[in-house]
Formats: sequence, C-alpha cells, structure tokens
Amino acid sequence: MDQRLNTPQDQAGRTCPMDYRYRPQDIAAAPTLPALQGLDALWVVGGLYGNREALDAVLAAYRDDPSPRKALVFNGDFHWFDAEPDWFADIQAEVDRHLATRGNVETELAREAIGAAGCGCAYPDDVGDDTVAYSNRIIERLHAVVPADVRRRLAALPRFLRAEVGGVGVAIVHGDAHSLAGWGFSRDALQHEAARQDAGLACDAAAVRIFASSHTCMPVVSDLGAGRWVINNGAAGLPNATGALHGLCTRIATTAPTGASQCHHDAPLHLSLQPVHYAVTQWWQRFERSWPPGSDAFNSYAGRIRCGPDS
Repeated sequence: MDQRLNTPQDQAGRTCPMDYRYRPQDIAAAPTLPALQGLDALWVVGGLYGNREALDAVLAAYRDDPSPRKALVFNGDFHWFDAEPDWFADIQAEVDRHLATRGNVETELAREAIGAAGCGCAYPDDVGDDTVAYSNRIIERLHAVVPADVRRRLAALPRFLRAEVGGVGVAIVHGDAHSLAGWGFSRDALQHEAARQDAGLACDAAAVRIFASSHTCMPVVSDLGAGRWVINNGAAGLPNATGALHGLCTRIATTAPTGASQCHHDAPLHLSLQPVHYAVTQWWQRFERSWPPGSDAFNSYAGRIRCGPDS
C-alpha cells in the first residue's frame, strides 16, 4: 500500500483522505452487477478529463465493436477541464448513460467544499509543487459549476466495480488495489518486481485476474504472471506519447481488437489499449476558450495537449 495514505492530511494534492481507501478483499466481496456479467467485451475509459471530442470518439469506437454482449465503464476523472456549466452538464449527461466509478476528481466534486485533500491526486514527491498548485486551483474552479443534484449523484458512484469477461474476473478501479488515488499501478511503479508481486497478490485477494485502472495518466500493461494483469490506459482525453495526439482507452474482450496501439493475448482474453482519435483542433479550441494562456490548466496541460507528454 502507498505509505502516503498514512500521512496527515496537511498537504493538499499530495495526501489521500480515509474515504479513498479500500482493500482487495472488499473488491472480492463486491457483487458483479448484471450489466457486467457474461461480457464478451469490456471498454474502460479513464481520464477523459472533460474532453468532449474524445468522448465522441470513444463512443463511436464502442458502438463499432461487434461483440454481442459488451459494456462501457468510465472509471473516474471524466470531469476536469469542463469548468463551464453547459460543458460540465454535457459530459455528465453522457456519463450517466453508462456505468461509472468515482475518481479523485469526482470524489472531491461530491463534497460540499474542497477540503484538505485539494484535488485528491495524491501526487508523489517527484511531481513539482507548481503542478500540484495548478491542480488544486483547477478543482476549485470546477467545483463551483457542479449543481447540488449532481454532487449527490457523484457521491453515490462506487469506488470500484467488478466485471466478468469471458469467464474471467476483472476489477475496475481508478487508482490501484488499495485507494482510488493510489499510484501502485503507475508505469514507474510496475517497472519494479516488488510492485508487480504486490499487484499479483492483490489480484488473488480481490478474486480477479485483471485490474483495469487509470489515474496516473500514463499507460502501462503489466504481465504479473499466472494469468494476472494490470492494464492502465493512461488518459482517454490527453495524448499519452510524444507526438501522438490521441487518447487511449482499455478494451478487454474475447475477440481480437482492430487498430489497437498495444495488445496482449492471454487466453481467453485480448487486453488492448485502443487509440481515441479525437478532433485535435476542435478540442484545442474548446480548451483554450475556457483556459486561455496564463490560466492554471493552460500552464499545466497545454504542452501535453499540443505535443504529448515529455516521456
């Protein structure tokens, strides 16, 4: 477990509140909703960040999936840049048509006021203080446009869901096996054997073979051995590689994907990162109208939106 979960909540944006926590055993005990049973294909969309153009692209790709029984789940942080009432409502209306889990963004938006957790990102120490400050101010602006009835709906969203694809158990989380803002499923973490072993044990304790996550905003697919996997789509609404100006989402299915950026076959399933080819120019124009040069989101994200991440 991320040891920062045990630190005092005195550094907004870097610590996790108690209500973010859960255990793999809690996932094992959770029922699988009827809509997530007996699936042939599961699409998991993390880190949409209010990108309406990416949402359109994801929904179009999902509609084109010929799988007879399929489901789409938004696994948190579907809001972020959409800090205008009509824009926010538009994103929320589309999410409401599908299943969703809370990310740290939605969890903080559900509160009456932004608290000690700030944005709730639980940023690690290698993320600069400027980035943390930008995020804390973004969540404050976003919080101001959320209607009371939507706060209640966001608060009612689960922290995780179980699904069954081709007879295989899948845990859908935002962060990792212990917290909705955990970084245990980040690309950096999963480079280390100890983290992979911990993730494999979490699969066993959660009674699943696969964890599908996002939160850490960079993609990774990690083979944990013995048929266990972590698949982290990075971000559906942001570029995930330098010069590749599209998002990524996760597809877990009994049939091979088309056009995947990355795919792994572990019978009976195909685990793939699917490109989200959104209208780049239209998205940039939408973003810049709301977040012009000098704004917090522009300072923090404009480079990634225009060119992709640094690494």
